[in-house]
Amino acid sequence: MPRARAARQATVAKGQVVDEEHKTSRPVLRMEGVWRSFREGKSTREVLRGVDLTVEPGERVVMLGRSGCGKSTLLNLVAGIDLPDRGHITVAGRRMEILSEHARTLLRRGLFGFVFQFFNLVPTLTVEENLYLPLELNGWRPATARARIRQMLQAIGLPERGGSYPDTLSGGEQQRVALARAIIHCPALILADEPTGNLDDDTGERVLDLLESLAREHGTTLLMATHSHAVAGRADRVLTLRDGRLSATPDVPAG
Repeated sequence: MPRARAARQATVAKGQVVDEEHKTSRPVLRMEGVWRSFREGKSTREVLRGVDLTVEPGERVVMLGRSGCGKSTLLNLVAGIDLPDRGHITVAGRRMEILSEHARTLLRRGLFGFVFQFFNLVPTLTVEENLYLPLELNGWRPATARARIRQMLQAIGLPERGGSYPDTLSGGEQQRVALARAIIHCPALILADEPTGNLDDDTGERVLDLLESLAREHGTTLLMATHSHAVAGRADRVLTLRDGRLSATPDVPAG
């Protein structure tokens, strides 16, 4: 069986969402008619205008758009950090806009992994301690968590750096740790906001290789926001956010 097809047939333990009653995969993410606006002085700026989006298990989807077009706003809505003015957002069968803030927080802990442009590692914690955080929040037993951390450090090529602090690592090493932290608890969906934006081209390519490899191994879905066409060229599907609307971008080569 091809690896991509096998990944799409993975179980919840591999970060996928499966309808056990019907034994068929359902979308990890569905956005329907989503609007979001912000007050700016006496005026209102519409950032998202009726966005529709469906992301299937195992897909790698890239969202292109200039700075300030609303990419980060869309990711925050998907994660339940923000709520839409109107429309529906469903993640793993849960309607985000009707969940309580506490319920959305719990959902983020288990179903999401996050990768940021500026890494967002906790500077006062070692690499191992940074990786332990999502496992602790998801109730992993200490012995199992330690084994998982060793496995991930090996996977990202930093087996000897577990006791190091983030400020002793290079930018590329910090982003590799950030990737490991995002995927270590086997989330259904990784949201990546300009994951290579703070890296040089060569380091960025290596980080993308690692992100793709880890996501494929764990059957994890990727939704990445970027302005980089190099990043977009690796996607299964490329979309462009412009004037508050999301549309397909067929002229960017996929894969």
